[in-house]
Amino acid sequence: MRLAWKSPRVGMSASAVLVTLFLSVCGCNGPTEPTRLQSPSRVTTSFDRGWRFLRADAPGAERPEFDDTAWRTLNVPHDWGIEGPFDANSTTGGAGGFLPAGVGWYRRHFTLPPDYAGRRVFIDFDGVMANSDVWINGRHLGKRPYGYVSFRYELTGRINFGDNTLNVLAVRADNSGQPASRWYTGAGIYRHVRLVVTDPVHLGQWATFITTPQVSADQAVVRVQTTVVNQSEVPREVTIEITLLAPDGRPVQTVETKPQTVSAGKSVDFQQDITVKAPKLWDLDHPVLYSAITKVRSEGSLLDTEVTQFGIRHFEFRADTGFWLNGRNVKIKGVCLHHDASGLGAAVPARAWERRLEVLAQLGVNAIRTAHDPVAPEFLDLCDRMGLLVMDEFFDCWTVAKNPYDYHLFFNDWSKIDARDIVRRDRNHPSIILYSVGNEIHDTPKADLAKGILKGLVEVCHESDPYRPVTQALFRPNVSHDYDNGLADLLDVIGTNYRDTELLAAHAARPSRKIIGTEQRHDRQTWLACRDHPEHSGQFLWSGVDYLGEARNWPVVAAGSGLLDRAGMPKPIAYERQSWWSGRSMVYAARRVAQAAATPTDPGFEPLAQRQVLFADWTPPEAGPHQENVEVYSNCQEVELFLNGRSLGSKPQSSDDSPRSWEVPYEPGTLKAIAKNHGFAAATCELRTAGKAAGIALAADRMGLAPDWDDVSYVVATVVDANGVPVPGAGDSIAFKVEGPGVIAAVDSGDNASHEPFQAAERRAFQGRCLAILRATAPGGRITLSASAPGLTGATITLETLAPLPRP
Repeated sequence: MRLAWKSPRVGMSASAVLVTLFLSVCGCNGPTEPTRLQSPSRVTTSFDRGWRFLRADAPGAERPEFDDTAWRTLNVPHDWGIEGPFDANSTTGGAGGFLPAGVGWYRRHFTLPPDYAGRRVFIDFDGVMANSDVWINGRHLGKRPYGYVSFRYELTGRINFGDNTLNVLAVRADNSGQPASRWYTGAGIYRHVRLVVTDPVHLGQWATFITTPQVSADQAVVRVQTTVVNQSEVPREVTIEITLLAPDGRPVQTVETKPQTVSAGKSVDFQQDITVKAPKLWDLDHPVLYSAITKVRSEGSLLDTEVTQFGIRHFEFRADTGFWLNGRNVKIKGVCLHHDASGLGAAVPARAWERRLEVLAQLGVNAIRTAHDPVAPEFLDLCDRMGLLVMDEFFDCWTVAKNPYDYHLFFNDWSKIDARDIVRRDRNHPSIILYSVGNEIHDTPKADLAKGILKGLVEVCHESDPYRPVTQALFRPNVSHDYDNGLADLLDVIGTNYRDTELLAAHAARPSRKIIGTEQRHDRQTWLACRDHPEHSGQFLWSGVDYLGEARNWPVVAAGSGLLDRAGMPKPIAYERQSWWSGRSMVYAARRVAQAAATPTDPGFEPLAQRQVLFADWTPPEAGPHQENVEVYSNCQEVELFLNGRSLGSKPQSSDDSPRSWEVPYEPGTLKAIAKNHGFAAATCELRTAGKAAGIALAADRMGLAPDWDDVSYVVATVVDANGVPVPGAGDSIAFKVEGPGVIAAVDSGDNASHEPFQAAERRAFQGRCLAILRATAPGGRITLSASAPGLTGATITLETLAPLPRP
């Protein structure tokens, strides 16, 4: 069961609260955590707290009697790799951001109440990086090589019950074989863990699948499919009761299936269609979510309960006109995202992702490609709730290596298992519109082998989810070869990286092909190739946010291809994209000091770590008389530029989306751009010349924090002059201090060549700013953050701590 995580600044969503109330009326308990609810027969408990950790190998640590008293105590999610240090000689190299790798052990001691005896007990991991082995009380449960997949083990029959009898869960994570990826992966139990206790007769893991095969404004058919597993020793006659809740939490209707007998040790599938009158459709601007409460009943007893959120919507890809959502032609305007969040590493709180997605959405982004691996479940929950489309991608390689220790070592044994688990876990998310089974796969020159692999992966996806199309990010060695040999046509939607001309030519050669750009450059010509061809469904920029790793040469430790820097701040080039993609009136001015370097033919092998050529300030290094090239981005009909109140003229919007430029004789003061529609001002942008650095200004993205791992607040420290104007060249080292019930989770900046530690209380400003990420430790108090630097006037900011999110 999953309810979308909701920022605690407004508490749980209304529908989540009403679901809780509804379950209480039906005899169920309240929520155990923001994304889980309990029933009398199913108990789901967060298993994040109270782990012991060792950053080394420890032979014998799987044994329950092993002495771990000297180990570090911590909570998960936890990424030990981000703790550093950066090292030019690290085995991960630039691919892994020069951060450490190796073996890490986790152990958790726990007891279980006596009344759990006779029930089934499971442990769920959302992700362990990587090559994980898990033991319970010394007995090996299994191994999962791929660090991005979620998995479950059953503990029944291997655990002890009673308040005085300990159990020991041990996890060994090993990413010591390096390089193992082309980007920073993280290390350890970096996603959430849960303990699940059920009746012996229960719903299977990820078995409930909700689709909407018929959708119109008048009515929709909601199809609920699920599987009941009987792990008891006797047959049971069961029925499934399904209650649909509207987006406001009110019951729509309740239906019950015909009874079926489930033999001991067997499972039985159920399917039920439910008609919803006048449905509220999930859409980009109205991402409304329904809930289905699925209950297993037998002989008057409630055996299991699960809550699944879903959206009612219809989408399709058309060969002639691209992507359609709810009868409306929509151009996909997407970005690719890796799974780290800079100073937080791979263990990313939901709020950190929410903040990034909010900024990207403001720029006009409406879609995300999970490059090149499955993400945490809460990331998809956010996309559902925020109205963002998702391409759910699985693998970066098949059987041919890109690095010596990457997934090619495990592909033959694990790829179909991993693909099946990814699809079954993710298939209820209305945001997902495509599965991608590979990125720039090096197997493709061996056409027959590659086609056999691709055919098998597509079949796995269609078996678990016949309603969503499958794509692949084609590129090397030359995608035209893949069009000719039949590989591309095994895909439901043909995806191509960078070579849009070849993609459009392939469509022209066979107009029945559905096409999409799976990875694109930032340049205007690439955008126009998408904008001006209706058959082109859309594009995904590389990338949405700068990310750790894929850095070729020390001292650079990160890739700089994002619309946002690693601290989540938009770069000037992001506003050019906003002028093309956003429907809101906007204008933005920047100084251009040079033309951008030509984008490499193969940006996948040459990261776009180009020198900066755009600066959003009116404080150039040269203060004397000279010319400045001012570039203005706007989606408005007209832009007029002013320097110190004097008009420098107006320029109209271009049909080819090119920016408006002025050669401006520099003088200090204020540069102002006013954008107009139909003669009226619609948006303004103002740049002011900064004086000498005088102080620090603090600004928090949210002023209330709940004491919850998934909740954080980003506090940006900006170096300003005496008039409060940001000083863009300032590089002062800013010290942070926290008072009250809070801690600094990390400090950061957008400097991709910085080797400063993230787990610290000091950070050097980059281009005039840096930030501290705060986490609350207790409710009902105030957290005060102060920032200081030699020679600057310090600043403080105070945040309120909120009530904790519901937990067990």
